[in-house]
Amino acid sequence: MSASNQHLPVFGGPEKRAYVRTMFAAVAPTYDRLNRIISFSLDQRWRQRAVGRLGWERYPGGVYLDLCAGTLDFSAALAGQPGFTGRIVAADFVPVMLRTGRSKIGGRAIFPVTGDALELPFPDAYFDGAVVGWGMRNLVDLEAGLREASRVLKPGARLAILEMSQPGWPPFRALVDFYFDHVLPRIGRAISKHRTAYSWLPESTRVFPAPPELARRMEASGFGDVTFETLLGGSCAMHVGVKPTA
Repeated sequence: MSASNQHLPVFGGPEKRAYVRTMFAAVAPTYDRLNRIISFSLDQRWRQRAVGRLGWERYPGGVYLDLCAGTLDFSAALAGQPGFTGRIVAADFVPVMLRTGRSKIGGRAIFPVTGDALELPFPDAYFDGAVVGWGMRNLVDLEAGLREASRVLKPGARLAILEMSQPGWPPFRALVDFYFDHVLPRIGRAISKHRTAYSWLPESTRVFPAPPELARRMEASGFGDVTFETLLGGSCAMHVGVKPTA
């Protein structure tokens, strides 16, 4: 962690929970714009890739969960798939983020719900699949979040996770670190006017489990057939796990 950001509560607990909620409420109006800028619009391509791994074609009329849904980008990506006729519940514990994304619903069956990923207000085995886009880093208890996701999924349902990671090749990692530490925070502060929000992304990424470790924790939390692939030289990773049928 860089010296200037040692105050960021990246390691969990009530302070992290309060920071995450306050920070996302503050940046909600500029969140989508900044996502496109800082990811060079790759975030949209990666969401489409993750939707393709969800296996929704097995149950096109099913009920799906967009967890840590933010401004509903993942929900819109799934709802826009040709042949998809199901419902999507978009859960997030920051109501202003959900309100900011309401324009993406467009008459489709997307239902925003204020809910904490650690205590979801849904019954067991309710969803036919779930997606999480860059939300797992923000949970105060990763394992509890994975177990809760498993609880609300039907047997055989898939969980697809997109999350930041750190490149393994040292030269590229140094380049990404420079972008994270010196370019991204300046862009974020200039547009969002929030002093630390876009330092949060790199700092929380650095303490988040590497892709193989996240895969192990998914398995320990009740998922089987866990696979992952790294994207953009390892700066992002997509994990897919299946809730066992027995």
